[in-house]
Amino acid sequence: MGFGELKAALGQRVNLEGIAHAVGIIFKERNLAIPHALVQDIRYVDWIELKNKGFEGVIFDKDNTITAPYSLTLWPILEPSMAACKSVFGSNIGIFSNSAGLLEYDPDGVKAKAVEDAIGINVIRHCEKKPVGTADEIERHFRCESSRLIMVGDRIFTDVVYGNRNGFFTILTDPLTSAEEPLIVRQVRLVEMRILKQWLRQGLTPPHHKLVSDPE
Repeated sequence: MGFGELKAALGQRVNLEGIAHAVGIIFKERNLAIPHALVQDIRYVDWIELKNKGFEGVIFDKDNTITAPYSLTLWPILEPSMAACKSVFGSNIGIFSNSAGLLEYDPDGVKAKAVEDAIGINVIRHCEKKPVGTADEIERHFRCESSRLIMVGDRIFTDVVYGNRNGFFTILTDPLTSAEEPLIVRQVRLVEMRILKQWLRQGLTPPHHKLVSDPE
C-alpha cells in the first residue's frame, strides 16, 4: 500500500503529518510544543485582556476545543465565553480545523458550511493539515499578521505546534470529552501530555511573543 492509499485508509483518525513533525520537534524544536498559556477551557480566557494587549482576532480548533468530536454543536457550557469573545473581537473569529474546511476531507466545503450555520463562526478553508502549512490563509482571512492572532486548541503536536511555528499566541485547552473520540487519539493525547509535563518540569518555555512577554 502506497503512502497516499494509507492516508486515505486511515482517514482523519490518524494525522501522519503530525506524527512525522512530532518526531522532528522532539529532537530539534521542543519549544514549538510549549503553549503560551494552558487553560481548562475557553471559560478561563480573559478576552478583554488579550484585546488590550493588541490582539485582533481568535482562531479556534473545533473538535474537543469548542465542540464534541465531529459535532456541529457548541459545547453548552462554553456559550457564555464564546459570546464574550464575539463581543470583544466581533467578526474577527474563525475556526481552523482538520475535520472541516480542509480540502483533503471537505473538498466542496459542505462540512465547513454546516459548522458555520450551526455555530455562527466562519470556517477558514485551507489546503494543508495542521501542523504543516503556513498562516497565509488565516492572514488573508483576518487581514493582519499572525502575531496579532490567538490560536486556541486542544492538541499539542497539531494546534500548538502549528500556532507557534507561524507566530500566533497559543492557548492549549483540556479536551472537552473522551466520548466519540477514537481510542488511538486518546492514547496519543496521553503521550503528548506526558511529554509536555516533562518538558515544563525541565524549564522549557514557548517561543517569545512580542505582545505578551509574561503569559501568566
